[in-house]
Amino acid sequence: MPPPDSDIDPLDDEDFPLGDGTAESEVLVVCPHCGEANQLGLDPGGGSVQEYVEDCQVCCRPWRVTVRYAEDGTAEVFTEALDE
Repeated sequence: MPPPDSDIDPLDDEDFPLGDGTAESEVLVVCPHCGEANQLGLDPGGGSVQEYVEDCQVCCRPWRVTVRYAEDGTAEVFTEALDE
């Protein structure tokens, strides 16, 4: 652990900015295949940048989800159609 007068913050996490602790945990996105709205649960503890595959709740076709958290906890979510 660094000395108390050090500029290094032992709680500093480069993978995920702490913000004020109120990161978004749900978002509404549009399926890139069928255009229907889908409610997604987000996992702020998964890191500031996340990428995974999700199936549409309506048409069941897969798409890539990319989540980027800003320092204030807001999430930018992008969806991209995956070819089957």
